[in-house]
Amino acid sequence: MAIAATFLSVHYRASAMLFALLLGMALNFLTEEGQCRAGIQVASSHVLRIGVALLGLKITVDQVVALGWEVVVLVVVAVVATVLVGLLVARAMKLTNAFGTLTGGAVAICGVSAALAIASILPKHQHAERDASFTAIGVTALSTLAMIVYPLIVGAFGLNQHEAGIFLGGTIHDVAQVVGAGYSVSQDTGDTATIVKLLRVGMLLPVCLAIGVALHVRGSEAARSAPLLPWFAVVFAILVVVNSLGFIPKSVADAGNELSRWFLVTAIAAIGMKTSIKSLIAMGLKPVMLVVLETVFLAALVMAAIHWR
Repeated sequence: MAIAATFLSVHYRASAMLFALLLGMALNFLTEEGQCRAGIQVASSHVLRIGVALLGLKITVDQVVALGWEVVVLVVVAVVATVLVGLLVARAMKLTNAFGTLTGGAVAICGVSAALAIASILPKHQHAERDASFTAIGVTALSTLAMIVYPLIVGAFGLNQHEAGIFLGGTIHDVAQVVGAGYSVSQDTGDTATIVKLLRVGMLLPVCLAIGVALHVRGSEAARSAPLLPWFAVVFAILVVVNSLGFIPKSVADAGNELSRWFLVTAIAAIGMKTSIKSLIAMGLKPVMLVVLETVFLAALVMAAIHWR
């Protein structure tokens, strides 16, 4: 499924994650019977966690320092605020706290990758895979739309190349779309946008830790029995440190990044196979409104911060 999705993404220049999810959903019947169920479970759990852990190879401390403390503070505040808004709006819409955390984290951090990571540490329930699939579809669709619309917005607001990079990197959900939008404006904008986006990816560790603490303090007995910080988050942090110290050759880091991409595409295909289209339709409009509101809030917050600098 991952190979097919990657072929389609190259051929049609669209998200491999989205293709993998849709192709997986088309083969949902494989999870109901047959010998595929065990493999699908492995791909949606172990393969997923390894892919998230390898994301640590994308980031170094030097990249973060180069941005300056103001941008770092902006990213941290934007991520925390977006997750909290997701929680509050989900409660107002009578959706679950878990769903608000899932969508808020996906919008705030790094789209599908964050959705998969957060979904893997939230307490499992009847609709866990459905919620993860919906979040992946929502953030991918909005991220693709943002890749087209946001470069027009930075022009309309008269942002310079550095400010445009901060806005694009600080608001678009998925890394690929950030790269596409940033370099469509200029080389400098693309470079800045990519680094800001990687800083948001780095927020995955503290957010996972915060979720783990919250589950232990307020969760059920099942939630409290889970590790405070998942092993993949620990490996993620270790890889960031080791990569920052220069111990990992660029060729190895590039190979790890490519392996991470394949693992995540494989995992999202498996999650798609565990999700029925009927269950997604049954969710209604409220979840769609939630993801859109989170996206608009994040964009408005970052744009306001840029103008107030």
